Amino acid sequence: GGLLLTLSLAISITHSDLLSADCNHNPADIMVEAFVGTWNLQESKNFDDYMKALGVGFATRQVGSMTKPTTIISQEGDTIILKTQSTFKNTEIKFKLGEEFDETTADDRKVKSLVTLEGGKLIHIQKWNDKETSLVREVNGNQLVLTLTMGTIVSTRSYVKAE
Repeated sequence: GGLLLTLSLAISITHSDLLSADCNHNPADIMVEAFVGTWNLQESKNFDDYMKALGVGFATRQVGSMTKPTTIISQEGDTIILKTQSTFKNTEIKFKLGEEFDETTADDRKVKSLVTLEGGKLIHIQKWNDKETSLVREVNGNQLVLTLTMGTIVSTRSYVKAE
């Protein structure tokens, strides 16, 4: 009789494990939580060249280079909300991981966007007119690094989490 009891006990334990895992966040949620918060731009490298590669005009690049935006990332259910606020322009996008959406960027490009979470990185791909750029966000403690790539041009922008 002892063996049967052990078996049924093992089965019920596994079952409750599955149930509790189900009620909690999936790994993607836990990863997204690392990005949630208010992030202030601290340091920017090669951003002017990146904007140039995107085809951003001189005047807008001047403003863009001087602007120190704040990025606010929040989550409602499985929707992620990403707001960028600056003296130049405020933008807001709402998206679900792995679902394509239409986005109008701060420099007025109409793009098809797709955001995925891979290896702890939030990867945002924008496509328009046969062009493509990637915006990759990575969190390390209270720092968020945004790596912008357009062709061979790479720009990195470091943000620090607001207290």
